[in-house]
Amino acid sequence: MTLNCDTAPKKENPMPLDIHIIDAFTDTVFKGSSAAVIILNQWLEDSVMQSIASQNNLSETAFLVKNETDLEDKATLDYHIRWFSPLKEMDFCGHATLASAFLLFEQHSTATSIHFYAKAVGSLIIQKTPEGKIRMNFPNTLPSLIYSATHELAADVDPVINTVLAHLPNAHKIYKNHQAYFIMFDNETAVLGFEPDTLLMTQLAPLGLVLTAQAQSNKYSKYDFISRYFSQALGGAEDPVTGSVHTALAPLWGKQLSKDQLLAYQASSRGGELQCELQGDRVLISGHAVRYLSGVIEI
Repeated sequence: MTLNCDTAPKKENPMPLDIHIIDAFTDTVFKGSSAAVIILNQWLEDSVMQSIASQNNLSETAFLVKNETDLEDKATLDYHIRWFSPLKEMDFCGHATLASAFLLFEQHSTATSIHFYAKAVGSLIIQKTPEGKIRMNFPNTLPSLIYSATHELAADVDPVINTVLAHLPNAHKIYKNHQAYFIMFDNETAVLGFEPDTLLMTQLAPLGLVLTAQAQSNKYSKYDFISRYFSQALGGAEDPVTGSVHTALAPLWGKQLSKDQLLAYQASSRGGELQCELQGDRVLISGHAVRYLSGVIEI
């Protein structure tokens, strides 16, 4: 019996789209956080962009459309940006923003800055640094303290506190912002040894979970703090490296350590390094990026 492998119907006039996969917050492939970047002439249907992101199955896919408004500064690029996880559109994504900036700077060698506009967060300014990193300027999202093991707080601050303590009884402090619960520990072992907890993530929804501690061991001695992040947008799975949570972690640890400049490490299996600088109500986050793949998809 002969099998015909060409019986699948052919798409008529498929649309080719260039796609690039960039590893962000690293200068080495197979590390950092991967994001797909697609530059469009105009927006696709939301359902199509969601299908592409789901098919990519990376933590985020960024879609860019150039803003045709002429800027006086010709060294600045101007783009609209949207981010999609495999499950839904995201309000904001730091590592996919860095990946997008890396690609644009590579394609436009004379550009020194990028203006991104996103509906949920407004304007984002991205710049090259003299050290070859990409620096992103984000709003400060300092979380609020809702629990401390050493200070009595109102019992009704947040009903989730008891839930967290039932799963993580050695939590030293618990903070909260619009994105996640931030669990601070006295030692990094609690962060590094944590096993994903599906039940806890279900109870925390719609917010994510960040675990953090001051860096202590020789392995992490160059860093000020380490963290791990489990995202509801990824079905509760661990995100490799996350720029957005560092807009909260940097000011949080800045207060703890009385520092305006901090070096952070997100201790996922891939791992990534983030340089953070506090400037009032803004947080500057810098990192490297490296291309993993470039190709064409057809839709």
